[in-house]
Parts: sequence; C-alpha cells; structure tokens
Amino acid sequence: MAVPKRKTSKARRDKRRSSHWKLSAPSLVTCSKCGAFRLPHRACRACGSYKGREVLAVEDSKK
Repeated sequence: MAVPKRKTSKARRDKRRSSHWKLSAPSLVTCSKCGAFRLPHRACRACGSYKGREVLAVEDSKK
C-alpha cells in the first residue's frame, strides 16, 4: 500500500482544492426584439417577449 513520505502542508492542500469551487458567469444572449441581454430560455425583462411573442406586461418606468 502506498504511504506518503511527508505530511502535505495546508497551503499545498488548499491550493489543490481551490479550483473546485470557482463560479462561472451566466451565459447571456441578446433579445431578438429589443437587443437587450437576457438569460437563455427566459423572457426578456426589458420588453417582455419570449420566442417572438409578448408574454409579460412591462411598465415604462421613465416619467
């Protein structure tokens, strides 16, 4: 049975484990109707459309 010759230091152990918890940025696509960035397979928050039809009623916040 293989046995380590020396104790692995905490710094070396933690450096090895550091890459397992990296978060990835969400992928974004552009809305085909208004051109705003949105998450894929979600309705656009800017214009309220999904797959070319309007599914959400969006209020204009500009007064």
